Amino acid sequence: MRKQMGEIMIDHRASPGLPEEIARWAGYDPRFCREGKVYMQKTMTCAHCRGAVVPNIFRTRERHSCAKCSHHYICDACAYEMTLPDYVHTPFEKKVDIVKQGSPQKLLFP
Repeated sequence: MRKQMGEIMIDHRASPGLPEEIARWAGYDPRFCREGKVYMQKTMTCAHCRGAVVPNIFRTRERHSCAKCSHHYICDACAYEMTLPDYVHTPFEKKVDIVKQGSPQKLLFP
């Protein structure tokens, strides 16, 4: 899973920072989002959509993974799509190839 990791840095050294309720809503630790602070957090990349996700430190439910993608992390939106009855597993790299070939309609109607 290490290759699915990244990092985000939010610099508040020249800003008033985030209000505590906004920081909590966004899943950030409010102590590191105040005025003059620099917030650094690991990110996770979804194996299906390649979206970067900042893990909510207050989350209690388990994170999703895909058995067909070697159990790599997938975001909540992609995990939901996997539960739909007409879902067809298409790795991100294959989606890119389909678009490069000029037939993106295959993504909608496999």
